[in-house]
Amino acid sequence: MKVMIRKNQSGVLSAYVAKKDLEERIVDMANPGMWGGIVTLANGWQLELPAMDAATTLPITVDARKLLESEVPA
Repeated sequence: MKVMIRKNQSGVLSAYVAKKDLEERIVDMANPGMWGGIVTLANGWQLELPAMDAATTLPITVDARKLLESEVPA
């Protein structure tokens, strides 16, 4: 799914999914640089983001994969 990742003026990261008209804060990241790992949104969704350079400028729209509950690491 297409997800826009952006950072507000306070430095808070969020993800926007246009097809769901959903915008949620990113509350946890598996990788410190975010890219190429799993991020958790405030609503509990977990998205797998593509690997990208840590210096990638925001906002950016990427293809992310929403993990099913059965795929969420324990």
